[in-house]
Amino acid sequence: MDGEFAPAYPIVPGHEFAGEIVALGAQVTGHAVGDLVAVDPSLYCGYCYYCKRARGNQCENWNAIGVTRSGGAAEFVAAPMANLFKLPPHLAARDAALIEPLSCAVRGFDVLPRRLADNFLIYGSGTMGLMMLELAKRAGAATVSMVDLNPERLATATRLGCTAAVTSAEELDAPRGWDVVIDCTGAAAAIRDGLARVGRGGTFLQFGVSAYDARVEIEPYEISRREITITGSMAVLHSFDRAGELMAAGVLDPEVFVSHRFPLDDYPRALEQFRAGVGRKILIEP
Repeated sequence: MDGEFAPAYPIVPGHEFAGEIVALGAQVTGHAVGDLVAVDPSLYCGYCYYCKRARGNQCENWNAIGVTRSGGAAEFVAAPMANLFKLPPHLAARDAALIEPLSCAVRGFDVLPRRLADNFLIYGSGTMGLMMLELAKRAGAATVSMVDLNPERLATATRLGCTAAVTSAEELDAPRGWDVVIDCTGAAAAIRDGLARVGRGGTFLQFGVSAYDARVEIEPYEISRREITITGSMAVLHSFDRAGELMAAGVLDPEVFVSHRFPLDDYPRALEQFRAGVGRKILIEP
């Protein structure tokens, strides 16, 4: 696997997954063979400094299924009972892999101010940016504008009902800036531009994952003068079940978010397509 965040192989990848229970441990209660479930991959120790302060996503002994433990890109995978979200009958397991990334987006919204009629600017209209768009609409945003360089992705954002879909925030008329600016790209250029677009009293959320060596200059005077809040969110924190409930309520349309589905034997081809930037969410169906 390429990239700075690749797990220590050999390991079975797959941290976004759902499936059918085929066997239960002796201590498992509340579940039965045949149940369809989505799985929170987070494995917190429960006893470190941060876990004891209900900040498991900052766990000092953090592990995750599909990252440090064998994951869902296989016929079978083991998961703790506490990490299971039982799917309602109308929610297909083949679509429920979207719950994990949605739970990350829900965590992102947990750190944002909760105000009606805020104006949102989101950089990146890939899977996560589109999820942020859907959550912002349902959180009472007055407007949600999307910035991306990919015309196909902007077309999907328009299809989902964003206020504006542009290749540069310069195209938008917002002399006061935006109440909430969210970066879903991790790209230094987008982050730099987004920080400059936050209005007075507004919030900038760093949601996209940047390279380790990414650097962005800031203007401390402008942060204090405009009373800007700069915050970040990391993975999942008490948000998986809520994401499952939102998914069950129809907050996401799988037919829009999932562009391709591959059998497990075609995993290498799915990776090639992902690297090429083709499509949106690509799912593996073992």
